[in-house]
Amino acid sequence: KGGVGKTTSSVNLAACLAVAEKRTLLIDLDPQGNGSLSIGLAKETFKEKNIYHALIGQIELKEAIYESELPFFHICPSDNNLSGAEIELVSLFARESKLKNAFKSVDKDYDYIIIDCPPSLGLLTVNALNAAHSYIVPMQTEYLAMEGLAQLLNTVRLIRTSLNPSLELDGILLTMYDSRSGLHKQVATEIKTHFGDTVFKTIIPRNVKLAECPSFGKPIILYDIESKGSEAYLA
Repeated sequence: KGGVGKTTSSVNLAACLAVAEKRTLLIDLDPQGNGSLSIGLAKETFKEKNIYHALIGQIELKEAIYESELPFFHICPSDNNLSGAEIELVSLFARESKLKNAFKSVDKDYDYIIIDCPPSLGLLTVNALNAAHSYIVPMQTEYLAMEGLAQLLNTVRLIRTSLNPSLELDGILLTMYDSRSGLHKQVATEIKTHFGDTVFKTIIPRNVKLAECPSFGKPIILYDIESKGSEAYLA
């Protein structure tokens, strides 16, 4: 679902892992390219080489990787060309495995590769789930988010059956949580009751600093490390 904190979670989780000196690569697989902008990467610097060019086979993935302010944090950015990749990939052989194959040139260079997915269950997301060992579901504590989760879990079942049988759920991450809201408390309780231990104990709060930091091109730990949002992602 759109607007549940996928990019915020991807960027900040990657940054926190990098601070722990884990070699981390963030793949921005969303045509909106918000992950790339959230760490201060200017669009003109990666216009010729980004994840789009790697997916369609024009370049190797390692040619589209850029450094960030944090020494252990690299990113493979995207731009709106990626929205056309869905159409271009349809006619290609092994179209669901393009990202998986692209990883072969870089997977030994990193401890973690985090993929920020688009808000749809199209070919880009299928590529991500086929390439991944596991997935995290950022989930807003609102009822409509539960509808989106049912669709996602059905897609994952299909992918495990036909493409990636070892794909596992790392956990459900509750995001944008307002402890003052009765609705948020109620939905969070229902999700925990239904999904049990698969829900992460750490809950990401609704936090002004988290909303501000992308406009400064910084992950939360570089923008305000003492904020509640920063503490939550470090946890």
